[in-house]
Amino acid sequence: MKNLILLLTTSLLAFSCLAADTNMTPEQVEAKYTATIANRTAEILKVLNLDDTNKIASVHDAIMAQYRALNAWHSENDAKLKAAKGDTNGTAKIRSSLKALHEKFLDALAENLSPEQIEKVKDKMTYGKVEFTYKGYVVQYPNLSETNKAEIMRLLKEAREEAMDGGNANEKTTVFTRYKGKINNYLSKQGIQSEKKMKASTSATNAPSPQ
Repeated sequence: MKNLILLLTTSLLAFSCLAADTNMTPEQVEAKYTATIANRTAEILKVLNLDDTNKIASVHDAIMAQYRALNAWHSENDAKLKAAKGDTNGTAKIRSSLKALHEKFLDALAENLSPEQIEKVKDKMTYGKVEFTYKGYVVQYPNLSETNKAEIMRLLKEAREEAMDGGNANEKTTVFTRYKGKINNYLSKQGIQSEKKMKASTSATNAPSPQ
């Protein structure tokens, strides 16, 4: 019964959202989408703090164009990716055009931004997940060596490259979740325990023996 109620509630919510969308004209949908990506682009430009009007215009246009290109790509290819799930070669072939978009975007940014500034763009497009997740690992694993930290950062930046091309926030989060699994496996193979596990192990060791 609970599952049925949940299903009905979800269906009603989905219907409400669909009805809201269908009540909008194509022009209104486009205007809403443009406003959304314009706000995202403005937030990115804010952290870059550029003072050259020509650079500002060029970077603005490059970011806006990338958001539109990604939206178009996912609209055309997400269903294909779902159908090709499990087919490594098929998935790679579909994603090859996404990789081309990614490289073209980075080339466009490089015309006006330094490598450090491009890093900021990448971070803003992925909601700062690299720094946030990295800090979390440093707190959870106090015994990390510099080599361990470097590997964690490498994997997180690899995740960021993939997440930048996600179609929405959930897809970006899914990418980082998958890479966190890789990081956890790496730490496990290195024999590195989190502070929580170390405390639990110490407590178990120091527990009084049964009489």
